[in-house]
Amino acid sequence: MGRCLISIANYDQGSLFSDDKLEQAARELEASGRYRVLRRIEQRASLPSSPGCSTRRAVFLDVETTGLDVVNDEIIELAMVGFDYDMSGNVLSVLPPFSALRDPGRAIPPTVTALTGLTDEMVAGHVIDVKKVHEYLDQAAVVIAHNAGFDRQFSERFCEGFAALPWACSLNEVPWRDEGFEGSRLTHLATGYGLFFEGHRAVHDCFAGIEILSRPLPRSGRTGLDVLLESARAARFRIWATNSPYELREILKARGYRWSDGSDGRPKAWYVDVAEDRLDDESDFLRREIYRRTDMEILSRRITAYDRYSARV
Repeated sequence: MGRCLISIANYDQGSLFSDDKLEQAARELEASGRYRVLRRIEQRASLPSSPGCSTRRAVFLDVETTGLDVVNDEIIELAMVGFDYDMSGNVLSVLPPFSALRDPGRAIPPTVTALTGLTDEMVAGHVIDVKKVHEYLDQAAVVIAHNAGFDRQFSERFCEGFAALPWACSLNEVPWRDEGFEGSRLTHLATGYGLFFEGHRAVHDCFAGIEILSRPLPRSGRTGLDVLLESARAARFRIWATNSPYELREILKARGYRWSDGSDGRPKAWYVDVAEDRLDDESDFLRREIYRRTDMEILSRRITAYDRYSARV
């Protein structure tokens, strides 16, 4: 502690809080081995693209809602931040955000207010202009969300334009734990990179998600965005273990299967998504270990980024 106070006291008053001096102080603290410094996520500077380099535009999206029920709950905040990237997964520039509040026509639950800071008074009378949402999405090649299974279904229900675009999930399509991170929440990932960001408002999450994806992963060295886009481009198959014996459910759960109760129109069954090259192996597993019939027909469906995470699957 003494070293920290002496070091800061040595700065002349006129430049005590300059960026360079603050960074110097942070590095001294880190060099001591006794401190870890988190840096605030700031607006990224634009990077030049190489001549002849092909670029694309992505939109990072986040919604805040009155609850988790896609059918009965409502969006109360929608934020989108567009950014341009090259085909190697490098973020080149970040666009001004789109952020809007929406009155859900009902009281916001206290638990939601505690989580997001949004109150009934803040959203009263607000609407989200669907035309402006379409305009913001106009040049997007992909929509990214940190839990796309949640955000996509709410977004598609609100605006049909989201259904026409491919989606990618930065929560589930980047192997964060394999790369050494303790958790995959945005706050955990930011901390892992020595970063922090403001609150839980939707636009803050978008900027944080882009910054995290722009950085090299600790073990592979690839950017998170590069890994995410590779995953999004790959087709998968959803396999349904229809009419599987109840007593074998733990085997399915241990293998990564999830339960669908059939309330959304999908089969009432355990299911799993697998890469295309695993389709035959997974089908054989079900015939051998679950049904114990070699002639059992396995229900499956090919899924791409255009329908992945959608309630339409």
